[in-house]
Amino acid sequence: MTFKGMVKGTRNMLEKYVGKWFYDKGIRFDEANNPYFSPMAKPGIKPPTAYELTGLILDEEVEEVKKWIEEYKQDWPRTGITLMSDSWLNKVSKNYYLNFLAYSPKGTTFLSSKNVSGKKNDANFLVQLYDLIVEA
Repeated sequence: MTFKGMVKGTRNMLEKYVGKWFYDKGIRFDEANNPYFSPMAKPGIKPPTAYELTGLILDEEVEEVKKWIEEYKQDWPRTGITLMSDSWLNKVSKNYYLNFLAYSPKGTTFLSSKNVSGKKNDANFLVQLYDLIVEA
């Protein structure tokens, strides 16, 4: 392998892991443009920019997570799941949301989020929502 190829491979791996770190810690993408961020990389290897973090690097991470979730789902018929939900209120828009999650021995997976603002939050309504989630 050439030196240029090694540098490119190292940069690709750096981009991947820097991206994972940004996404996992909820760091704003524009922090990649901070003048104190770039010097943390090895000399001669440029860390990803905010633009790169929101493009191909993010797309690749999304695909990796989708594959990971599909692996989880393959075990569900054997292990079963616990369907869970939680709710939250967006204090700015005043919208009320229900999040649906599946818990299995491999971990918890986010399934979907529904805006339920203005809906009557009674048992019948919740059963209908759970039915939609189970059927999906």
